[in-house]
Amino acid sequence: MSTPDVNLETPPTPNGSDRGRTKDPSRAAGTVLLAEPMVRPSLSPYLVWGLLAGAFALVLALQLTVWSVNAVTLTILTSALYGVVIYVVSAVREGRRNATDRLVTVVVTTFFALAIIPLASVLLEVVTEGYKRFDIEFFTYSMRGVVGEGGGAYAAIMGTLIITGVTTLMSVPVGIMAAIYLVEYGAGKKLARGLTFFVDVMTGIPSIVAGLFAVSLFVLILGPGARAGIIGAVALSVLMIPVVVRATEEMLRLVPNELREASYALGVSKWRTVTKVVIRTSIAGIVTGVTLAVARVIGETAPLLVTVGLTTSTNLNPFEGRMATLPVFSYYEYAQPGVPQAPYFERAWAAALTLIIIVMALNLIARVISRVYAPKTGR
Repeated sequence: MSTPDVNLETPPTPNGSDRGRTKDPSRAAGTVLLAEPMVRPSLSPYLVWGLLAGAFALVLALQLTVWSVNAVTLTILTSALYGVVIYVVSAVREGRRNATDRLVTVVVTTFFALAIIPLASVLLEVVTEGYKRFDIEFFTYSMRGVVGEGGGAYAAIMGTLIITGVTTLMSVPVGIMAAIYLVEYGAGKKLARGLTFFVDVMTGIPSIVAGLFAVSLFVLILGPGARAGIIGAVALSVLMIPVVVRATEEMLRLVPNELREASYALGVSKWRTVTKVVIRTSIAGIVTGVTLAVARVIGETAPLLVTVGLTTSTNLNPFEGRMATLPVFSYYEYAQPGVPQAPYFERAWAAALTLIIIVMALNLIARVISRVYAPKTGR
């Protein structure tokens, strides 16, 4: 027995004519309309921005007269006042559904602004304080024999680049190979489960633990008091490898299995499928993950304090003696200033700004590589 169609139209008049029946071409016979669509917003953009400006001006005036001006409280109070006002106005003009939508938009935007405020304030503070020593001397001279004004961070910059480069050379191949094993070869194997467990544990390991591990390892080999750039690179590798493994693993899992199956159907071996199809398809994401891993370790201070130490001379040999690095250089300049203190603080802020610029440059390079090798470009 067939079920009759549900007709939501106005029933016919008693005489059988169609007169009085609602004609709505958008509603097909047999459909049930569960909810009316949202009414198109009718508030003028000038009114919306005017209400926001008015709320900001009122809260700012109250803070200038009653409380001290603070970016966080200014954002929260402005958003709260604006949210109440826009909800009431929208409920009257547009209906309750649009008013709720606008209120949720205000809440989400507020939390986004609260996340941006500390990041922007840190960047502004570093740039404001660090540009004072951005001169030729800072980038071309070391601190050997310098007391007070003058000197630079050339040794620290080179030490950071050398140690980070050695760390990357040791960590990236290991991390990528481990991720390939987990995704392509280790499905259901005990070794893969154990490796995944240790990667998860190492991802949250404190950085000072990695430094103490590297020192303990090389003390057994070289004896007490061993300090060298390679020791710091080993400590940073302990922190970098799990990040590379996790990022690469996620990128490899995003490659569709259809690509692998098509390669196997053509008679291509598994290792060539991995190298020519899987890695080539996910290379953009892998490069981005490696860059994030480099940014994760390039600013570490605790492991380098115990493994590399600090020197005022320029040492470019990571296998012998102490080396200067930007994080440790900035820490000592700020924690143990001389007299007068101003030159030491300026060097500390300039070293921090240099470190941020290096990280930003690495991210830009990663974006360029990702764009060049992305599958959509055909490269």
